[in-house]
Amino acid sequence: MATATATMRAAAAGVLLLALAGVALAEDPYLFFEWKVTYGTKSLMGVPQKVILINGEFPGPRINCTSNNNIVVNVFNQLDQPLLFHWHGMQQRKDSWMDGLIGTQCPIMPGTNFTYQWQAKDQIGSFFYFPSIGMQRAAGGYGPITIMSRNLIPVPFDPPADDHVVLIGDWYTKDHAVMAKLLDSGRSIGRPAGVIINGKGGKEAADPPMFTVEAGKTYRFRVCNAGIKASLNFRVQGHDMKVVEMDGSHTVQDMYDSVDVHVGHCVSVLLDADQKPGDYFMVASTRFVHDEKSVSAVVRYAGSNTPPAPNVPSPPAGWAWSINQWRSFRWNLTASAARPNPQGSYHYGQINITRTIKLSVSRGHIDGKLRYGFNGVSHVDADTPFKLAEYFNVTDGVFKYNQMTDEPPSVNGPLQVVPNIITAEYRAFIEIVFENPEKSLDSFHLNGYAFFAVGMGPGKWSPELRKTYNLLDAVSRHAIQVYPRSWTAIMLTFDNAGMWNLRSNIWERHYLGEQLYISVTSPERSARDEYNMPEKSLRCGKVVGLPLPPPYNPAR
Repeated sequence: MATATATMRAAAAGVLLLALAGVALAEDPYLFFEWKVTYGTKSLMGVPQKVILINGEFPGPRINCTSNNNIVVNVFNQLDQPLLFHWHGMQQRKDSWMDGLIGTQCPIMPGTNFTYQWQAKDQIGSFFYFPSIGMQRAAGGYGPITIMSRNLIPVPFDPPADDHVVLIGDWYTKDHAVMAKLLDSGRSIGRPAGVIINGKGGKEAADPPMFTVEAGKTYRFRVCNAGIKASLNFRVQGHDMKVVEMDGSHTVQDMYDSVDVHVGHCVSVLLDADQKPGDYFMVASTRFVHDEKSVSAVVRYAGSNTPPAPNVPSPPAGWAWSINQWRSFRWNLTASAARPNPQGSYHYGQINITRTIKLSVSRGHIDGKLRYGFNGVSHVDADTPFKLAEYFNVTDGVFKYNQMTDEPPSVNGPLQVVPNIITAEYRAFIEIVFENPEKSLDSFHLNGYAFFAVGMGPGKWSPELRKTYNLLDAVSRHAIQVYPRSWTAIMLTFDNAGMWNLRSNIWERHYLGEQLYISVTSPERSARDEYNMPEKSLRCGKVVGLPLPPPYNPAR
């Protein structure tokens, strides 16, 4: 990776903050954070290991904001490797410059800092951030993002007594650099050593109690699977939960005794403290594997000295239960989200599809080493981020557009290992169908957008299956699972100009090429549709020293 050079030094950063503070009264509010990212030693599975910390903490600080707030995060990289942070689920409207992936941004080199500035534009809900380079995500460094509705926007449930974050995920005891070397050598990272909850595992997770509730009150728990491989089932002993929000959308409020949360997904539940006062286990356990791993935290009723009952609730069994639960999730059509108008005022089922992209997961070996991809193309990054190469018009030698077709190849051949960048027409309404021929579940995420997951089923997809789609109240979200040897279909309007990553949330597969970038450009080349590259942006690769291109036309 070419050395990145910052266009903003510490003094300039201070000027920026003062300037932003001066205009805050005229704009949406600004929230400022300063993060020092270091390594530390923790024993989450009883084995000391190197963990990525933010200001000495894991999980990292909570970014708690309101719709349309401007977020400014000054990141000091005190690791021994390049670093980027991705804001998982943040749509970064008109601003893929701040998306924090190696395809859109030069890395923050060791011993340097960079200031992210992005807006939680027209979003509410539960999300998280994580370090996105290599396998760093497996070493921690992640934390929650929670976005509240503005005061004048009604929320479809009464304010809870408290609002808690629950970050669950599988955990490996291997160092993240060792995991990357294993994958580079053609070997697997294997299965996780266990499961953690809010950065704690084993006995540490249950003692002392993680949450305290008062009898008769209702609490919100924002549950995100920030792991790298395993789907998890979440439940609270003796309590049912009401699902109210999922990946930034209000849902129809149904009751569940447990909820499957797949990698990269977030779900909010309301829990009524309506049981006999005592201690109760909060459990997250792996799904769809033979050697089940789990973690138990404790929810304590205030004043309780009664330990939890030993019968920890078991997770449901099999795939059918999980599929049926997904089918029960529905978009709350009458609730407002970030804007006053009801969510259901957007009638996605009445829009004509202009293009169908069918993505079949590909797996193969190159020089004896395992690779993944889509439609026969396994993605590889370049020394110059694709967004910068496109902006400066120096794509030659960096990537070629549309080397992958919209249909899987009819005959499986050897994988092509190249940067996988496709184009999408600005404001086109496109259907994307994922096919997963593997024996294990996959989970996908699209940066820059929310989409409607309208259908899923076994086997391969065909156009006739559109008659099974939910064209009324599918949940608008940014991540979706695809079950083994099954398909899932999503629909969305590509109305956010930029360079956006579509990827597997299963980080081993992502690392090995199961991802691509979608370039969405406005034909008007207008600042109304996309921001110019910020002057403070880091430079690397072929764009070092180049003059800035002419700016986009002024917004009108």
